[in-house]
Amino acid sequence: MYDIIIFLTLLFIGYIVGNFLEKRHYKSIRKREEETLDLPLIMLKKPLNDDGIYECKLVSGSVVISIDYFKKFIAYLINIFGGSIGVYETLLDRARREAILRMKEDAKGASEIINLRIETSSISKNSAKSVGSVEIIAYATAIYRR
Repeated sequence: MYDIIIFLTLLFIGYIVGNFLEKRHYKSIRKREEETLDLPLIMLKKPLNDDGIYECKLVSGSVVISIDYFKKFIAYLINIFGGSIGVYETLLDRARREAILRMKEDAKGASEIINLRIETSSISKNSAKSVGSVEIIAYATAIYRR
């Protein structure tokens, strides 16, 4: 009986702490996205205007975010019954947005960023005892104008 109580207590604590940390990260992401709104991110392979370009530079940003044990437990339950795994969706959303922000920070002073690409990989996905992690790298070309 004590084992179940301890398990449920740890699960509850994991839920509370995980939610707090996720909300704090989203708050940081929203603030930093507002600060970088003036740097356009264009998905085209070529700049809209070739005038005044003096430098093009590869910029990148990467992040590794881990899922907590509570979310991993919920994902296991959803896998048993089927359905959309929302806990992984928020993990990927946070990682993608963070990688793009880090890439924009790498492009300080650029006029625009073109040709954005995002790559995703899973870390330790085949290890049964490990917590799942996702790595996302965002890379593009920063255009600098006079």
